[in-house]
Amino acid sequence: MPGPVVSSRILNIPTGNVDGALPLVGPLPDTPYDPGAAAEAGLGDISYGQPASLFPYTAQDGYSRVLEPREVRTVTLENRHLRAVFLPEWGGRLWELFDKAGGKHLLHTQNSLQLANFALRNAWFAGGIEWNIGTRGHSPSTCEPLHHGVVTGPDGQEVLRMWDYERLRGLVFQVDAWLPEDSRVLFVSFRVSNAQDHEVPLYWWTNAAVPQDPHSRVLAPATESYSSDYRSIVKVDPTAFEGRDCTWPARNAHAADFFFDLPEHGRRWILNADRDGDGLAMLSTERLRGRKLFVWGDGTGGRHWQRWLSPDGGEYAEIQAGLAQTQFQHLPLPARTAWTWTEAYGNAAVTPSAAHSEDWGAAVAHSAERVETLLSSADLAAAHAEADGFRDAPVRVLGAGNGWGALESLSRAEPIDSAATPFPESWLGPEQAPWVGLLREGTFAGAPSFVAGPEWEARLAALPPTAETLLHRALIAHGAGLGDRARGLYTESLGLRESALARRGLALLAHDGGADEEVVEHYRAACLAAPGDRRLLAEAAEAMLDTQAPADALELLDRVSLDDPAAQFHGRLLLLKARSLAGLGRLDEVAALLKAGIEVPDLREGVNVLRELWEAAVPGEPLPVEYDFTMS
Repeated sequence: MPGPVVSSRILNIPTGNVDGALPLVGPLPDTPYDPGAAAEAGLGDISYGQPASLFPYTAQDGYSRVLEPREVRTVTLENRHLRAVFLPEWGGRLWELFDKAGGKHLLHTQNSLQLANFALRNAWFAGGIEWNIGTRGHSPSTCEPLHHGVVTGPDGQEVLRMWDYERLRGLVFQVDAWLPEDSRVLFVSFRVSNAQDHEVPLYWWTNAAVPQDPHSRVLAPATESYSSDYRSIVKVDPTAFEGRDCTWPARNAHAADFFFDLPEHGRRWILNADRDGDGLAMLSTERLRGRKLFVWGDGTGGRHWQRWLSPDGGEYAEIQAGLAQTQFQHLPLPARTAWTWTEAYGNAAVTPSAAHSEDWGAAVAHSAERVETLLSSADLAAAHAEADGFRDAPVRVLGAGNGWGALESLSRAEPIDSAATPFPESWLGPEQAPWVGLLREGTFAGAPSFVAGPEWEARLAALPPTAETLLHRALIAHGAGLGDRARGLYTESLGLRESALARRGLALLAHDGGADEEVVEHYRAACLAAPGDRRLLAEAAEAMLDTQAPADALELLDRVSLDDPAAQFHGRLLLLKARSLAGLGRLDEVAALLKAGIEVPDLREGVNVLRELWEAAVPGEPLPVEYDFTMS
């Protein structure tokens, strides 16, 4: 029988503003431990697939802690058992999954979208289920609109389809969600397509935030896990690690990842069971092997992070499913190949006494039985086959995202546009306009947006050299990790015209090469070329502090007023001023700034600099809770 009609409506949800301008040409943050530790734990070489940068993406960092009601499009699938609400304009997030029989939200769902610095591009928000593609971390598309529409299956079943072009790897990903009339699970089927002539390292993790209370336990069919506390990785028994059973999220002392080592063949599932045995069960077909539990821990810092990310209240843990065993690995997706898999989400409704048993094997065996009752292996396989039947069906578009897929389709000899995942030229926008001009007219006067790849570099190189063509060729080389080539092109561009982006590029390369004096010189020149860019100012001061040049950082920061708390990047710049003063030994001034209050909206996950400053400048006084972001 056909399921319910897909419905769409606009809600007013408090959230922040996402923007960004600086291209992410520098290397990703280092893995906090030697890859040898991963090899020793049995994970092999985790260096495969690590990208040189996130280019051509830009940072998304221009938000504050002030939330304002904004129009947010939602798409709902609903039957008599479940209600599923998606946010297609926010990464396609499955925001709500409500179990009507139990009267419970199976996902951690807030009343707002509170942004924080957790994603690869910075901006991220907690809650729901997100789809992560690209490389280790929250996806570049997590705060981007996805194209979305409705597909009608062979039996009349209506399916929500969301899709986009992933610019880091050059892949098209497709998400098809449907809820049959009497189903107790929501089905979501995925396809990732590589239409290129070369292999691509593929990363995919489905990340679900689930409600956490002292009685919540997470179960998966494994006896061991790879555990990471962001300093090391070891193989452990998760039920007896650091003196506690870590499968109870609330019992963990600190933030940690547990990647369950599922058997190579067998059912793929993970579930969360609360006091009553209710909670989200995530099932998948066999391709999705990895399963993970993330916990914040019961320390002051972990609880503070929870409140920081969820100001509406309520704690959460994360249960996840991925292609590889852990998030440190990428898998090779061959040329001209597409991979598909299907996931299902519902309430396994386990018996609490059995699932919460101290006998882990018995608890897992009981949970496996309830998972089979919720959705048998045969029925999941049938759902995957059903998805294969409508995966190429034409979509009726409800809303469009950005125009980068349309540009890519336009630029390739074999377009990536199809009836199932269209990228029509009508979706091209102002960001793509300069690049369309390069393709069609062979002209280029500069662009505030960026492209990557040897084909685009060749098109620019075919034009007479100008400051703009040389700058963008430098950015393409820099993003690809070709430092010497990028340095030469930046220098040529500056020979024709002064440019903040070219100076920034040279500063980043100098920083990577340990040339501290050049870092200061180029960032100072970059800030002079763009005196009103507070984002660039913050990056420059951060780099100067990294190179032990606090006086130079303070000189830059003193050029702007920090009296207006509502000004963009106010908190970040105030923190940088405090760090600069601390580096000069002016701890009384640091103490005054800290006691007056510093709030940094985009404080990076794992950074505990506010605590370090307090302990240095205000010794002997208790650390305010709002300054404790300890994760380990």
